[in-house]
Amino acid sequence: MIIDSIDNYKNYENLGIKISLALNHISTTDFDNKEPGRYDIDGDNIFVMVNDYNTKNINECRLEGHHKYIDVQYLVKGSELMGYVPLSDQAVSVEYDDEGDVAFFEGHSLFVKLDKGMFVIFFPEDLHMPGIGDGDPVRKVVVKVKI
Repeated sequence: MIIDSIDNYKNYENLGIKISLALNHISTTDFDNKEPGRYDIDGDNIFVMVNDYNTKNINECRLEGHHKYIDVQYLVKGSELMGYVPLSDQAVSVEYDDEGDVAFFEGHSLFVKLDKGMFVIFFPEDLHMPGIGDGDPVRKVVVKVKI
């Protein structure tokens, strides 16, 4: 997991061309005026999902993990807590769905706060629990980067 301000995105260009493209796209796009939905950068290799939602109580959120994609999550508006824990021997609560590229897990996590202008990168070995809060509105961009 990596967490930082988008102002520092150039520090992560050495993580590969796809992540570099994702971070550059985030830093140069006006997401305040984009409609929610999916936007392709490079087809299924790199695509953006613009999401508007209200944060949820921690009891309504679940740890998730992905096999095919790295998540680059960027907060456009609002703030939220995110759970994080390295994948180890956590019990699977919902088996992996290949089409949705997601499995859900039981277990405890550490929490980080993501504020407007911050991004986080979750790799396949990073379980994460996004969207935690007190019901406040959030606009978040998730760039899916195929491994």
